[in-house]
Amino acid sequence: MKNLVIVESPSKSKTIERYLGEDFEVVSSKGHIRDLATKGKDGLGVDFEDEFKASYKISKDKKDVVKELKKKAKDADFVYLATDPDREGEAISWHLASELELDLDQKNRVIFNEITKDAVLKAFEEPRQIDMDLVRSQETRRILDRIIGFKLSKLLQSKIRSKSAGRVQSVALKLVVDREKEINAFIPEEYWSVIAFFENEGHIIETSAERYKNKKLEMKNKDDAQKVLDACQNEFTISKLEKKKRKKASKLPFITSTLQQEASTRLGFASRKTMRVAQKLYEGIEMGGEAEGLITYMRTDSTRLSNVFVEEALGHIKAEYGKEYVGTYRAGKKDDNAQDAHEAIRPTSIKRTPDSVKKYLTADEYKLYRFVYYRAVASLMAPAVFDAVSVVFSQNDYDFNGSGSVLTFDGYMKVYDYEKSSDKLIGEIDEAKAYSARNIEANQHFTQPPARYTEARLIKELEEQGIGRPSTYSMILDTIVYRAYATFGAVSETSRTKVFKPTEQGVLTSEKLDEHFSSIINVDYTAKMEEELDEISEGNKDNIKALQDFVDKFYPLLEEADEKMEKLEVEKVGEECPECGGELVYRYGRYGKFIACNEFPKCRYNRALEENKKEEPVKTGEQCPECGSDLVKRKSRYGTYFVGCSGFPKCRYIQPNEKKKKEKETKEETKDEEKS
Repeated sequence: MKNLVIVESPSKSKTIERYLGEDFEVVSSKGHIRDLATKGKDGLGVDFEDEFKASYKISKDKKDVVKELKKKAKDADFVYLATDPDREGEAISWHLASELELDLDQKNRVIFNEITKDAVLKAFEEPRQIDMDLVRSQETRRILDRIIGFKLSKLLQSKIRSKSAGRVQSVALKLVVDREKEINAFIPEEYWSVIAFFENEGHIIETSAERYKNKKLEMKNKDDAQKVLDACQNEFTISKLEKKKRKKASKLPFITSTLQQEASTRLGFASRKTMRVAQKLYEGIEMGGEAEGLITYMRTDSTRLSNVFVEEALGHIKAEYGKEYVGTYRAGKKDDNAQDAHEAIRPTSIKRTPDSVKKYLTADEYKLYRFVYYRAVASLMAPAVFDAVSVVFSQNDYDFNGSGSVLTFDGYMKVYDYEKSSDKLIGEIDEAKAYSARNIEANQHFTQPPARYTEARLIKELEEQGIGRPSTYSMILDTIVYRAYATFGAVSETSRTKVFKPTEQGVLTSEKLDEHFSSIINVDYTAKMEEELDEISEGNKDNIKALQDFVDKFYPLLEEADEKMEKLEVEKVGEECPECGGELVYRYGRYGKFIACNEFPKCRYNRALEENKKEEPVKTGEQCPECGSDLVKRKSRYGTYFVGCSGFPKCRYIQPNEKKKKEKETKEETKDEEKS
């Protein structure tokens, strides 16, 4: 007879079992084991007349899992529930307890924020009861999502053929659509700048005309700029010179949203990839015959660090870099929307430096672990210090501002090399001296529309508005693309920056929701709902009242929209289907608009629009140096072109970019010269 421990993920069960020893068997539920049933009113699985009592059914793919868990639970002395340390994990433990008929008054719920031996063993010394407030909060969220998802999606499908709607998904789409409307409505405005360059002790100081007679200078056209140029052809005097020490503090350790944002910007990782790699680092890496989690739980909105880690990290910083690099611990201001359930994302041990574990990690795992490790270390290091100089060159009441800075102490930047610092030297300025501009020029500019959302920008916006939670950001962004409401692609042929752009169907969906459901599908209401869910999880709000308030508001809107929303006619192509003779119509998929047979699913004929057709590879007339096949020019997913083997994927040869090839050759020549 053994103690049975149930975790969510199979990949961490063996690691935890090894920590606990032979008296424990650790098995996995493989995530959620059941979901709301599809019976009752409107197939929602919720009894509206009995305080929104939920009916659950075991998921089809989990029936065998549950059967096996029941058998093991029956034979075990005691059953521990060690699912993930968040709201979803708490709900999974409750579902398991219900199906396995465990006593809810038992202290069998085990929580650990990191998968290390010490953390796991300590957690098993302090089990608690299942937190029913957290369970009620998760169940309320699921019921809300089910009501909106079923009812609103059904309405949109019947009226405008949109695939789905969601409580958070639709608000994210609204942000993307509203931004596109801002861009389309934007009217560029002309403005000019005047730049003067001064030489001082071999350094060039770049300045710009900022003020006239101590008032902000505005140059709206060429004549305004020419007026400044004409007035500033003589020598300048120094009207202001200011020197001071400037400190730059490190950023706080990562939370889920900032990890996704920064990994997207610095590492080029999609949010889904970031979370997948982080999950692996959390669950455990095999290192020399043993497995340990390298980072703490990656779904968090808290910037707190444990006292134990802070103490160890500060000692490491002092020993490794010197006492002058030791900073102070900043817990950060608690965000109003943060649940603050557990720590920031940090390494589980300060001793496991990225280089010491590199040989056990894949390239992506190493990049992300290094990122997390040094961000946490940097947050406890002293600020970087700069000697900053600001100077104002003046002539005929026009002031030209310039600045310079020199890094005098690298502080946290010694380890956090993701922020570059380049010294801007301007030399010693002589206030008594008159200066002649080496060059002075006027430049025309036009105001730019707001930028479309990148993944990082959209996640930041959702976070700042209090929409969604750490575990949901990636899924939200994936959904609006998967449902063909937005595309996610390169800004231009020469750029790798990807942005969200709404499709016609996305715009239509958002506009119809705005027209009929603006009081609930908006930023403020969605954020308020998130706050209510948090209050339920803390035991400060009644979940039944929250659901009733929503239903009372939602259903009248639904009935009115069903009556007033016009049904969209299918857009016909004007051709017969070549396979069955039916009518061809325009449809929308995750890759945009396409042509399909109106008899779907009986007839599955479809084809891409001419403008969406993939470019065919073009032969270059050269042979692949690795396999002898033809080399072809292809268009990449980023919109750029490259030359590769026509035998792909069997042969993955790609011809080096000529510019990079020349740079490489130059470097090699330089190395050869240095050696000789």
